[in-house]
Amino acid sequence: MRRHLFAAGLACAVAAPANAQEYTPITERETFLSLLHGRQLQMRIYGLSLNVLPDGRIEGSAVGWDIDGSWTWQDGYFCREMDWSGYEIPFNCQLVEVLGDDRLRFTVDQGAGDSAEFRLR
Repeated sequence: MRRHLFAAGLACAVAAPANAQEYTPITERETFLSLLHGRQLQMRIYGLSLNVLPDGRIEGSAVGWDIDGSWTWQDGYFCREMDWSGYEIPFNCQLVEVLGDDRLRFTVDQGAGDSAEFRLR
């Protein structure tokens, strides 16, 4: 049950608290990749660490379980599907926004759904 709840949070993202600083949308694949170059997306509270690779692969882990998947950039959105050790996280296109040089926010359903904030490490 605990794994299912976490997977649901990972699939639709975790609501991030409001922040006084403004996020800037990323609409270009090249900008997105330049921010990620040599860095991981991390959400320490969940032990979540993801490598989003230029060749379209996603690799990582959360709470000790492997994550793998694939991604593309479509019409200004990050579109991905993943598998969390047997739990399918379905295809979804997400709005990506940056804050400073170390925070990315992903909002599911092309910006209309829940958001998750990641640190770049």
